[in-house]
Amino acid sequence: MAEDSQRNFRSVYYEKVGFRGVEEKKSLEILLKDDRLGILPPHQETHLVVMVHRREQFYDVHHALQVMRFINDTTPQTEAFLHMHQLEMGKLSRSSLYTLEPEDELFLAIANTIEEMADDDVDCYWLTKHFVHHLDTKFRDSQAAMQKGFEHYLNLEDSRLMAHLKVCNALEKLPYDLWFRKCFAGCLPASSLQRVWDKLVSGSCKILVFVAVEIMLTFKMKMTTLNKSNTMNEFLEKIPEDNTDQIVNKAIDLWHKHCGIPAHSV
Repeated sequence: MAEDSQRNFRSVYYEKVGFRGVEEKKSLEILLKDDRLGILPPHQETHLVVMVHRREQFYDVHHALQVMRFINDTTPQTEAFLHMHQLEMGKLSRSSLYTLEPEDELFLAIANTIEEMADDDVDCYWLTKHFVHHLDTKFRDSQAAMQKGFEHYLNLEDSRLMAHLKVCNALEKLPYDLWFRKCFAGCLPASSLQRVWDKLVSGSCKILVFVAVEIMLTFKMKMTTLNKSNTMNEFLEKIPEDNTDQIVNKAIDLWHKHCGIPAHSV
């Protein structure tokens, strides 16, 4: 869970609701003073009461969907979370022809990852709901800039690999949507993503750029043996999990190398 040098983003949430089993880390002390996900109000004395209401709200909405026969005991939990979110947002559709919108796919991707991190369904729902809102309000228009940043820093780190991608016409077809819009949910395992998402909660979406760059650098031998964008994407959309922690460590090093050490990461 918590790394020696980095603080797990969930620790902020758990401390806010009175659980202090996670080791205190100075690196992200600012998050203790400012709940950047907006899950709880600023007045700490109200947190336990608010969480009681949040728990009741969760079960009320979940029960309502069961009564409506929209979900049942066999419905995957993250799918139930999506329908709960849609109901609360006034976007629940009864049409049998309904297809998932991009925002729904994002919610499910984030929920599936947080489900592996959280020990409680209520926690998982509220963390997902507010994390998705955080992404939507803070980084909605950042994807194009992140793609350009990825190309810039990859070229600085390995111009030959960059040239190979251009020759193969693969540069524009890389899985940017998975990497940047979904924050690598479904691409990297939850255990490795925790440190990356710490940075996102702290306000830096640029860490995603350096994770993407480091993935390419780590697997550059593989990439240079592939000459078609579709085969590259098949590999990059589900990379081997045996060294993803190392990829994240090196990505953070790259982030510091090119951007300095932001105040919230010291």
